[in-house]
Amino acid sequence: MDWIRFIVFPEYAEKPTFGSAQESIADILTEQIQVIPDIKDTKEIVEKFLESLPEISRLLWTDAKAVMHNDPAVKSMAEVVICYPVITVMLHYRTAHRLYQLGVPVLPRVLTELAHSATGVDIHPAAQIGEYFAIDHGTGVVIGATSIIGNNVMLYQGVTLGAKNFSYDAEGQPIDQPRHPILEDNVTVYSNTSILGRVRIGHDTIVGGNVWLTHDVAPNSRVLQGRTIEERFFTGGEGI
Repeated sequence: MDWIRFIVFPEYAEKPTFGSAQESIADILTEQIQVIPDIKDTKEIVEKFLESLPEISRLLWTDAKAVMHNDPAVKSMAEVVICYPVITVMLHYRTAHRLYQLGVPVLPRVLTELAHSATGVDIHPAAQIGEYFAIDHGTGVVIGATSIIGNNVMLYQGVTLGAKNFSYDAEGQPIDQPRHPILEDNVTVYSNTSILGRVRIGHDTIVGGNVWLTHDVAPNSRVLQGRTIEERFFTGGEGI
């Protein structure tokens, strides 16, 4: 990951002191894949991953640009890359997702869990996330394995894209089937909102904070929490 960070953001990352980029990534990845039982065609997997690095880099730069576009507090790209947790999260996620696509087990989850531990953002490597993706603040965000996220999507802290329930097979084991939300392009979800189940949130929709959402939403919608109801139960300093 040190080498991948340097390849993607050479102006803002310290160059690792061991080996060279492609040789080090190839050697380390080969070693880590070979630890996993029943993995074949390790060389082919490593070669395909190395070929994917330009696209991984392109996607990560779109994420960094999305952060700058969505946060007026940002003063420079250096600040985004060095300070914002979403860059660490997406660096690990986009690397892990490509390895997941190449059929590598376990290791993709290790990479995303490292980012989870460091930032508090939990993205499963199987989730599909488009370009120009941004998370502001980040802590407590959860994105489930079968989530699909379009382009130009913005999430705030505490957002959960989760499953509403599970189906089980005859042996009582949970079935791995689509069970997480689909967010189309240009969707914004504000803090501490939970979107659960295989629901579709239409493009250009804003979902407000503290919303519990388990149904489809049409494009160009606004979904807001109900108004707070204030009632005075006690007068004159009375207690419960």
